[in-house]
Amino acid sequence: MGTDRIARARWIALIVPAALLAGAYGFQYIGHLYPCEMCWWQRYPHFAAILFALLAFVVPAKAGRLLIVCAALAIFISGAIGVFHAGVEYHWWQGITECTSTMAGHGGSVDDMLARIMKAPVVRCDVPQWTAFGISLAGFNALVSIPAALIVLALLPKGRR
Repeated sequence: MGTDRIARARWIALIVPAALLAGAYGFQYIGHLYPCEMCWWQRYPHFAAILFALLAFVVPAKAGRLLIVCAALAIFISGAIGVFHAGVEYHWWQGITECTSTMAGHGGSVDDMLARIMKAPVVRCDVPQWTAFGISLAGFNALVSIPAALIVLALLPKGRR
C-alpha cells in the first residue's frame, strides 16, 4: 500500500505543475495574455517541481521520497507566490515589483528594437488580465497548487522505511 501512495504522490507532483504550466503557456501563446514578472515567479517553482518529480521516477526509493517532498515544496511555493500575486491584483497589498513588458522577436537594428519596445504590450502585475468567477490566473494557481502540494505530502508514508 505504501508504494501505491508514493506512486500517486510522484504522479501528482509531476502532473499538477505540468498541467499548470501548460495552461499558463496556452494563455500566453494562444490567448495572447502575456505574463508579468510575478507570473514568471510562479512558473519557476513549477519547473523545479517537474524536474524533482521526474528524477523521483529514476532514483532509489529513499532519494525518490526526498525528491517528491522537494517537488511538493516547490508546488507549494508557487501557490504561495500566487496568493501574494492575487493579493496585489485585488489591491489587498502593494506589490514589490515594477510592471514588465513582453517583446516578440529579437535582433535587428536599434531602431527596430526601439519600435518593438514601443509596440510591446505593458503587462501590469496589479491588474489581472483574465478572471473567471472573480478569480485571476494567480488565484487559480494558488487554489490548485497549495492543496496539490498538501495532498502529495499527505500521500507519503510517515516515519522511516
